[in-house]
Amino acid sequence: MPPFPAIGVGILIHRDRQILLLRRKGVHGAGSWSTPGGHLEFGENPEACAIRETREETGLEITSVRFLALTNDIFEAEGRHYITIWMEACHRGGEPVLSAPYESDAIGWFDWADLPGPLFLPLQHLLAGECHPSLSIPAFLGWES
Repeated sequence: MPPFPAIGVGILIHRDRQILLLRRKGVHGAGSWSTPGGHLEFGENPEACAIRETREETGLEITSVRFLALTNDIFEAEGRHYITIWMEACHRGGEPVLSAPYESDAIGWFDWADLPGPLFLPLQHLLAGECHPSLSIPAFLGWES
């Protein structure tokens, strides 16, 4: 039987016109920038996963967690396949910290128009509108002029 895709949850956390990103380390996609996120645990709903992963990775509390989109992410070189459930959340307050330094080595808020690179494959797909439903993140967040 072929392997099944794994289920990941990515959390797009925003404040003003910035999003929170971490540089991955010690996990697949090391060296790329991504949002907080991780594997959906057995019996867990995506909202709870988003809250848990954000707290574990950044120490932040988030509010207004809601579904954003799905991406189909095939990491050919690594032989991995993920379906990423993208959630969107508002930053409640405080500054993020590297709460999981074995998974990431840098963290920060980045202006939408000036994101660092390289970006993690699922985030690339989301930002390119290669998601279901297809959408423009700036338009969704009301950031288009």
